[in-house]
Amino acid sequence: MFWQRLLYTVTMYLLTPVIVYRLAWRGLRYRDYFGRWKERFGFFPDPNINQSIWVHAVSVGEVNAALPLIEAMMKRFADTRIVVTTVTPTGSARTLKLFNDRVFHVYLPYDLPASIDRFLDRIKPKMAVIMETEIWPNLYHLCEKRGIPILIANARLSERSLRGYGPVRPLARAAVRSVAQLAVQSKQDAERLLRLGAMPERLVITGNVKFDMPVPSGLERIGKVLREYWGEPRPVWIAASTHEGEEARVLEAHARVLRRFPDALLVIAPRHPERFRPVQQICKGYGFRTLCRSEDTVAHHDTQCFVVDTLGELLNFFAACDVAFVAGSLDPIGGHNVLEPAALAKPVLVGPHTFNFEQITENLINDGAAIRIQDSASLGDAALRLLADRDLRLKMGHQALLAVERERGAVKRTIDLIEAVLHPGVRRAESVSVGPGHQS
Repeated sequence: MFWQRLLYTVTMYLLTPVIVYRLAWRGLRYRDYFGRWKERFGFFPDPNINQSIWVHAVSVGEVNAALPLIEAMMKRFADTRIVVTTVTPTGSARTLKLFNDRVFHVYLPYDLPASIDRFLDRIKPKMAVIMETEIWPNLYHLCEKRGIPILIANARLSERSLRGYGPVRPLARAAVRSVAQLAVQSKQDAERLLRLGAMPERLVITGNVKFDMPVPSGLERIGKVLREYWGEPRPVWIAASTHEGEEARVLEAHARVLRRFPDALLVIAPRHPERFRPVQQICKGYGFRTLCRSEDTVAHHDTQCFVVDTLGELLNFFAACDVAFVAGSLDPIGGHNVLEPAALAKPVLVGPHTFNFEQITENLINDGAAIRIQDSASLGDAALRLLADRDLRLKMGHQALLAVERERGAVKRTIDLIEAVLHPGVRRAESVSVGPGHQS
């Protein structure tokens, strides 16, 4: 294992110029990637923090998922400073918007021993909470060496990700075996983590903390106000978190919708900021009357496509729409969070590739709250069917709400595990069955 870790570390150092080049390339399309580079190597002013609880959430989705958990931690461990790290500028912006100075925020450094050591020396954590199975061999090894327990919260592992570890699988196995506790989303995730090498006695199925996402007060009113600007009676659907290659197919589906409903509006929200401008151009290239959030504020009565080119507002637009297509699922990206529209009682459409939210999506489909489509034609047909049938939309939305309510409680179970790790003599996590021959 020593030689494998050494080879991995040497490879990481050799790849550092390529990583920096990629960072700069992304910065050409989204300038925030040019900022705060020193943090990515563990250089930042000493915040004078000691015995912190450190939470790592990669980007916007993980930050949103961590929100109820972090709020609960602030109440349970009121005397402990919370440190939150992200990797992306969008995750950073979301963290600062949600928590402001209630947490200390910094970028997670690259998985280079010297960078990790500088980072840990400055935040001095007594525990690390990693959201959704981010495994970095050097980071986990150095935490173990320093006696910093790691809890992986909302842990998940798709079959594709399990296969993807490839040549670094032994290092991933060593990392996951060093974890003090794994709070796992589902039985399927638990079984895959066991195959990766997780210690059964350290694995507990807690459910998905995203079910505990609070619905902001006043959201329904915001949705109604937006509809008043757009035109209350008109059909409106949203394509949320789209990726390059998906937008054109979404617009083809919208063209099918417009043939039946000429006054229909598509709200399209690209996943990454560097896609904001290109998506506007694509919409206009299709001949659609297009406006965007940053320049025009709201859609008009005759707008056919409205591009959400801002961050942190997706819930507002879910609240204002009749039907929600959650993207990242037409191509093998794995899909995005279907629980946000479900929690707002919206019928959900997804593509064929939803392995990032496998069990949640299947449950919603089985409950009659979501429909799986295969391509742009079936997406357009499904959107048409739902936009034309108010009773069906209400029925699916009701089923979506029931599904979300049924699964709540993961935050409480995860907080109890965190307490058990911090104070092992006070509380002990109970084991949970994860399948034939396995106990966790």
